[in-house]
Amino acid sequence: MGERLAGDHISHLFDKDLEAIKHQVLKMGGLVEMQVENSLLALLNADSVLAEQVASNDHQVNAIEIAIDEECNRIIALRQPAANDLRLVLSMIKTITDLERVGDEAEKIGRYAIKLAACAPKKNHLNALQLLGEQVRSMLRNALDALARMDSLAAYKTAILDKQVNNDYDTLVQSLGDSLGRDPELVESTLGILWCARSLERIGDHTKNICEHIVFAEEGRDIRHGLLAKALEDSEEN
Repeated sequence: MGERLAGDHISHLFDKDLEAIKHQVLKMGGLVEMQVENSLLALLNADSVLAEQVASNDHQVNAIEIAIDEECNRIIALRQPAANDLRLVLSMIKTITDLERVGDEAEKIGRYAIKLAACAPKKNHLNALQLLGEQVRSMLRNALDALARMDSLAAYKTAILDKQVNNDYDTLVQSLGDSLGRDPELVESTLGILWCARSLERIGDHTKNICEHIVFAEEGRDIRHGLLAKALEDSEEN
């Protein structure tokens, strides 16, 4: 009887550890989401003060990543989780890596925003970049919502949106190339918009990765490398 109670107590503590990690990952996700939002606001409003704030706040994201990673390693060493619990811990480790990289891309946008504030980019390029940014922000928000609920179906549906982000990025790159050919004097602002668009496209990639980590944690399925569409079809059928 005593052994069972001790086992229940240990299991309860383990559950609390896992919930604490998930809470910290979501906290990190909220901070990263704010960084992305502020970097876009700084860029679109030529707000160099906000852009500088975004660029200088990246250390907070890095600090949270290190703390979560250390806690996950502690749990693996002490609790020796198996099956579902191990998949969850490993997925959290991978998720914070992608969140940290999203934060890095937001920092890059912030730094480009400082330079672009003095360049007066073309309005149509800023509008296209704003639309791309809104798509990526929505995708990131949906991924974090799926993470909070550990909802694999929502993760599937969010991950598949990355294809549209990639298509819109390619369209914008083509437009920027055409513009540069017509007006070489716009090279500085055009390249700045290009690198910001590239950062947004990468944020979409990392967000897709986060969705894949959710699916792996919940279903034990690896949906990388072209397996996403088939996995989504199977999930909807079930």
